[in-house]
Amino acid sequence: MDEALFARPLERRSRWSEVPHPVVVVDRSGAVVDLSSSARSLLPEIVAGRRLHDTGPSWLSLAHDDRGAADAVAGRSNDRVFHAHATELEDESVAWWLIEDEARALRAAHDALAEERERTAFLTETSDVLLASLNVERCMETTVRMAASRLADAAVVVAPAVGRSLPITSCSEGIVRHRQIEADPESVVGLGEALRGFPPVPSRWIDPAALPDWLLPEDFSGPVGSVVITPLPGHGVPAGALILLRRTDHQVFSERDEVFAHLFAARAGIALSAARLYAEQASITGVLTRDLLPPRLHRIEGLELAGGYRASENHQVVGGDFYDVHPAAVPDGETLVVLGDVCGKGLEAAVLTGKIRNTVAALVSMADDHERLLNLLNSALLSSGNTRFATLVLASVTTRDDGLELRLTSAGHPPPLIARADGRVETAETRGQLVGALPRITATTYRTTLAPGETCLLYTDGVTEARGGPLGRDMFGEHRLSAAVAECAGLPAEAVVERIQMLTAQWVGHRQHDDIAVVAITAPHRPRPGAVRVSGTGG
Repeated sequence: MDEALFARPLERRSRWSEVPHPVVVVDRSGAVVDLSSSARSLLPEIVAGRRLHDTGPSWLSLAHDDRGAADAVAGRSNDRVFHAHATELEDESVAWWLIEDEARALRAAHDALAEERERTAFLTETSDVLLASLNVERCMETTVRMAASRLADAAVVVAPAVGRSLPITSCSEGIVRHRQIEADPESVVGLGEALRGFPPVPSRWIDPAALPDWLLPEDFSGPVGSVVITPLPGHGVPAGALILLRRTDHQVFSERDEVFAHLFAARAGIALSAARLYAEQASITGVLTRDLLPPRLHRIEGLELAGGYRASENHQVVGGDFYDVHPAAVPDGETLVVLGDVCGKGLEAAVLTGKIRNTVAALVSMADDHERLLNLLNSALLSSGNTRFATLVLASVTTRDDGLELRLTSAGHPPPLIARADGRVETAETRGQLVGALPRITATTYRTTLAPGETCLLYTDGVTEARGGPLGRDMFGEHRLSAAVAECAGLPAEAVVERIQMLTAQWVGHRQHDDIAVVAITAPHRPRPGAVRVSGTGG
């Protein structure tokens, strides 16, 4: 625009709205007389008939008050930079022409773009770093550390209350601290709402001087100048609240800062929520695992027992193989040993395992008739709508002065092997239908005795069907198992189990394998009251 336009007086126009440039007309008293349409769009807060000082931008009102100091002044509106030129009109009013500084506007846009890129990179880094850990405490530490380094002078994360205690993690001057305090979050404006997942309270509504001491980090020095409290949104439930603190000598939080903090909090909340969900599931899994894994074997007088369990390579905690021991209820009574294999692997198989073990425990008083017990178990599984089946082998053991007396019954399960004192290995002649598939089970029971030092080995097909060898395709097989059992003649039950586990582990190496479970029942060399060797191994 021609500079001469600003030097000569202009006649007052009847309609300034027709002027194509942003122009604001102000009279001698400082009231806005009129303004062009483009000025209305650029500065919607300016209202004709009101004082410029009350409605206009501060830089323009100050320029009008001191317009003799310079020919033109510069100011910002909506992230655009303008030069304001004053022209005296005939009625002593002043027309302020707003000319955009395109070079400065370009630089401002470039700076804004660079800042947005920096913030986007930081948010991306936030997601990567926070989601790399499923540890709740570490996620809280990372959250406050990153927030204090990029968003504020100090940061505090308040987790949902545990009972009456509030877990608090803070970071100031690079130092992270954890605390547990008893306090009422409702006493802090915005904190109670944030912990319930409500939208953040604007920082201008929060009085920094009203913050309680328990919310300030121990290493934070100086009075608080500005505070932002925003929720940490989780997966359906709030993950806590994030508090950002700036000192009085630092820039207060702007609306853009608050939006940025909200974006950061959203990512931190997702990570914290995922970590808490993982911790909860791990706790539940731990509780269930303690009930689903084979137990340590009980002490039985005059009887050596040892058990070993190794879960499938794909399910390293629980699986479908199991064993249990139910000691005799009366002196000289029978001890029931149960070993089984549920169809499938993993948690679903383990759940059925728990159901079978509980049912057998309830039916143990009927163990004098193995076939009857198996049919009752079979009916219980069929009536529950179960679609999986299982194989079982039952061993009822009675102690005698000269050794052990055994009754062995298989229900679709590999028959037990018996290692005699002279090195011979016998296969128990027992067979029957698997459990949970047919309406009725028929099974044959095999009776035998164990002399001192002799062992009966119960095992699952995870042993014989373990694939390995030089090419990784050969099964361990019954022949290798029988040879291994023959080498264990005269060994204690614990040594027998360790030997079988070691050989199968060497055979499969690091390859995938099915669940493996073995139980050794051994007659002690010198049976006497209280002389008991009992052990159990797993994993």
